[in-house]
Amino acid sequence: MKTTDKDEGALNTSLEDTFEKLDAALSGHKQELKPEEVGIVDYVGRGIARVSGLSNVRSEELVSFPGDLMGMVFNVDPDETGIIMLDASELINAGAEVHRTGRVLDIPVGEALLGRVVDAIGRPLDNLGEISTVHRLPVEREAPPIMHRDPVTVPLQTGIKAIDALIPIGRGQRELILGDRQTGKTAIAMDTIVNQHDKDVICIYCAISKQSSDVAKTIAALKEHHAMDYTIVIVAAGEEPPGLQFVAPYTATSIGEYFMAQGRDVLVVYDDLTRHARAYRELSLLLRRPPGREAFPGDIFYIHSRLLERSTHLRKEYGGGSLTALPIIETEAQDISSYIPTNLISITDGQIYLSPGLFQKGILPPVDVGKSVSRVGGKAQLPAYRAVAGDLRISYSQFEELESFSRFGTRLDEHTRARLERGWRVREILKQPQYKPIPAAEQIASLLAVITGVMDHVPIAEIGKEELKIRTNVTKHLADLCARIESGGKLTMDDHNTIIKIAGAAIGARKVAEDADY
Repeated sequence: MKTTDKDEGALNTSLEDTFEKLDAALSGHKQELKPEEVGIVDYVGRGIARVSGLSNVRSEELVSFPGDLMGMVFNVDPDETGIIMLDASELINAGAEVHRTGRVLDIPVGEALLGRVVDAIGRPLDNLGEISTVHRLPVEREAPPIMHRDPVTVPLQTGIKAIDALIPIGRGQRELILGDRQTGKTAIAMDTIVNQHDKDVICIYCAISKQSSDVAKTIAALKEHHAMDYTIVIVAAGEEPPGLQFVAPYTATSIGEYFMAQGRDVLVVYDDLTRHARAYRELSLLLRRPPGREAFPGDIFYIHSRLLERSTHLRKEYGGGSLTALPIIETEAQDISSYIPTNLISITDGQIYLSPGLFQKGILPPVDVGKSVSRVGGKAQLPAYRAVAGDLRISYSQFEELESFSRFGTRLDEHTRARLERGWRVREILKQPQYKPIPAAEQIASLLAVITGVMDHVPIAEIGKEELKIRTNVTKHLADLCARIESGGKLTMDDHNTIIKIAGAAIGARKVAEDADY
């Protein structure tokens, strides 16, 4: 095809216009020179690095090392900067360059995280692809002010009779779980998560410095019981850098705060904060912070208080959601008066103590009623529990004292023997297998049957079997009453008598005691 002079003229005009626009754009553009601070690595240790040359760097700022490795500023000294590594420190050599990013450590938050397993800075670990979210939040955030908080009034049902009846937990509360190794601390947290399947509660499980095999078993159990649909798992395994172990619980809290601000109820399990404190101690000693009691730095109380103070129940104008914290810590030789346990007991709103003695006797979960307390949950407990379990805690503690004294005597009067028999049955009814949460109405029916004497004639070895009959019968014949209990209704005297009658009929009880005293 031949081009005409007219076409060539139009093409030249178009090119001239384009060049004129480019010239105008280039003439109006001014290159801005920005200084960039570059530091040099002076020393590399396990999980830390000391850097010189970053004179204007800020505390908790994110910095980058060669190979896209990340670290967070921890110490800001006149001559050098102490950095905790968020990636493997073995890949860094002295003399390497360090660049500032100008931002603090933040993580992705949003619905896309539900059902996923991520590390302490939000990177996926489950081989399910990248996590696409719109929002990001800083890992370290201020706790909500007092005026933004509402009282804790809604119960968080664990599905465990010994806890829901005697040491209740409310949404927005901080309830500490403590005990020696291998006493079932994680089991209680897992049961609580499994019990939220129909409660519209988002659960976050944060594993800190645990073995990867243990974390894998926990995730498998959550999948088996269909709990991963509403659960986010954050893992900082024992082989990970201590910096990730330190950051992990703050990451879990920021993710929970996002949902709380949307008006959702969130449960966060920190498993466990003893190892978190040890990771912080390791980092502090490597960075030459002065050691204090038991070589922990002086601000060990502050790092846990600023974490747990973020758990609360917000007022409606500020979102109306709640963040419930279940921190787990490990005691040694049943010593709950040691440094870290006493710190956390003073920060939280109560504690659930698991006794090794009860565990060895096969009383599971091994909740020590005498040493456990809930400073908030009683106000948030379902009203029906108050009618049934109001005096159960005191009576059960008295039974335990009576049982310990009865071992020294050979002769017991009839009244004392009857109280012991009733107490043994209460203890037996409080036993519960793992991953078998029980609805509130069935719990109340079981407890009511045992404390009113319906089960006095049942041999202790058959309590569990007879209890199942009671629960089945109550669910079958009193469906309306069960629904009313679950929705927060109170028990009337007629309801009380009806449950006792149905329970007695279920196990063929001949006589029902009129009082609930031991």
